[in-house]
Order: sequence, then C-alpha cells, then structure tokens
Amino acid sequence: MRVLIVDDEPPARAVLRNMLRRHPGVEIAGECAGGAEAIESIASLTPDLVFLDVQMPEVDGFAVLQAIAGAPAPYIVLVTAYDRYAVRAFEVEALDYLLKPFDTDRFDHVLDRARRRRSECDWESRLASLASRFPARTVDRFLVHERERVLLLCAVDVDWIEAQGNYVSLHGNGHAHLFRESLASLETRLDPRVFRRIHRSAIVNLDAIRELRQRFHGEYEVLLRHGQVLKLGRRFRANLEMGAIGRL
Repeated sequence: MRVLIVDDEPPARAVLRNMLRRHPGVEIAGECAGGAEAIESIASLTPDLVFLDVQMPEVDGFAVLQAIAGAPAPYIVLVTAYDRYAVRAFEVEALDYLLKPFDTDRFDHVLDRARRRRSECDWESRLASLASRFPARTVDRFLVHERERVLLLCAVDVDWIEAQGNYVSLHGNGHAHLFRESLASLETRLDPRVFRRIHRSAIVNLDAIRELRQRFHGEYEVLLRHGQVLKLGRRFRANLEMGAIGRL
C-alpha cells in the first residue's frame, strides 16, 4: 500500500511516518507540507491512501478534496486536532477521521480498515475482469415476492435501487419493492448502458435522470423524473458521466 502524508507541521508528519514504518507492506510514497503540493502529488504519485491534515494555510484539506473530485481518488483519512470537522468528513466520504493526538491503537485500526477496503476493491476488480470474459445475460425483469403475490417488475420501470443490507429496495412508479440480493451482486447483472452506480448505497436508471444540481464544494445531487433527489458520491461521478455519454 502506497501512502502519502500531508501536513504543514514537520512534527506531525514525523509521527505519521514513524507509525507507518511499523507496518510491513506499507510504502511511504511521499510527504507534502501544503495543500497545493498535495494536489500535484496525488496526481503524480497515485497513492492508495492519503493522511490529509485538515487545517493548512492557503489550501486546506477540504480544498484538496475539492480539487481532486471527479478523478480516481485514493482513500482519504482526515487528520486534525478539532472534532468539529467530523460531520464534514463523513459528507466528503473520507475513509476515516484521526483526531490529534492519537495513539498507536487508533492509528493501527485506521490503517487496517484501509487495507481491508483496498483488498475488497481488488477482489471486486478481479471478479469484474473475470466476468467480462464470459457473456452474461443482464436482468430485464424482477420477480418480487410480496405477501401472497408475486410481482413482475420490468427493469426499465425502476428509477433507482437502494441498498438494504443483503437486500435492495427497487424504487419505481411511486412504489418501493424489497428484492433479495445485495447491491454489489445486482450491479454485476444490470445493463451498464442503463444502470449506473452513483453512490455506495445507490444505483440509478440513467433514463430516470432529469438533471444534476451542483451543491457546495463541487458536490452534486441527482434529480429523478418522479422528484426524488439522490446524492452523487464523489467516487462515482466519473462512472455516471461515462454512462450518460454512452446513452447519447
């Protein structure tokens, strides 16, 4: 795992550096003392994980995240001495949040989480690569069991799909239907020309999208044909744009 350290204070960088050196299989790809340098280094070094200080002069941590939005991004762990940024860290989909001063147990927990997330993504990529070698039939209908009846729901009538643990909720025509399959599994069986992942917990029908609305800090909302408003995750913006271009 290649790691980039970003903090304007040399002692803080030294703490992170020493903690990282305790872990085999971790390479310190570089260190940055400011946000502008971090933006360039993320693009050139392509680290897997970035420990990003929130409060830095001129270009702070959130400005860095805004600058790299829309591009393939590393996992981000925000580091700060102030707990008031915790909610905002969640909003920008940071992997975790380190509150200074932190001990080795807390740091190790964060690094282990990053390793697990990276491992999961590697497996997903391998499975996707393997699946691409074989022709697969995409889902065009759902058999939905509801009490004493079975509904036949056409995929084109589904506006968006929401994760519900080991189930998903199929939203369409003003109704929501529970379907027994995980979002990750279902995504592999949906036609990518019609359905695209826009958030870790949501897939959208491209034909159901009416507009994208820009919010704060470069974030977007997706407005659907029946009025629902969904959040567009930073990591999935390029995925949506590629799907939309393919529909033209």
